[in-house]
Amino acid sequence: MIIAAVVLLLVTALTTPIWSLATRKRRRDAPEAVVRRLDVIGAVVLLVPAAVAAALAAAAGPATGFLASAVPVLAALAAVTGGGPVVRTVLVAGGVGVRPDTGSDAPGAPDHEPGNDADTPDSTENPGPGPAGTGEAGPLRGGRVIGYLERLAVVTTLMAGWPEGLAIILAVKSLARYPELRAPHAAEQFIMGTFASVMWAVGMAGIEHLLTH
Repeated sequence: MIIAAVVLLLVTALTTPIWSLATRKRRRDAPEAVVRRLDVIGAVVLLVPAAVAAALAAAAGPATGFLASAVPVLAALAAVTGGGPVVRTVLVAGGVGVRPDTGSDAPGAPDHEPGNDADTPDSTENPGPGPAGTGEAGPLRGGRVIGYLERLAVVTTLMAGWPEGLAIILAVKSLARYPELRAPHAAEQFIMGTFASVMWAVGMAGIEHLLTH
């Protein structure tokens, strides 16, 4: 059961990159509605192995040996790569989602995400160009990279047993984003994207805890 949980954690870490590459061509010329549908499907496909891994981890005993060493690495990888679809789906559900970037960084798809890496809202990347390439950029920039770093910081902080570090991570991010939060919809993107991103990372840290304690 432990091995199955670890394998599913690995599947969770690889699901988003594989899904992004598999749908990249279709996203490039697809209407926004189709892109959003692909994001929702991607999020569901991602959540299934993660949920099963969590259930198995809760029922199994702690991992030992090599598996015990591999679990934290896989959990961190899953936290970083898996947040994109979840964040975009939350943004769309909240009414502020936009077409995600279809560029080379597909695997992580924006973090807070809709948009190009250079202009991504925090927990939502910026709105990327629409089907005709006329999309408007979102109010927050660098969301994808910030999201990767944010989730990595959150999951490693929790795995290290220092939950107080979450306050520092969110404080640094909030202070850095403060000047941009006056833009239309920026606050909504920031709050929803950040919450979704952080909760995903916390979930991966939780699976790691179940498998190692």
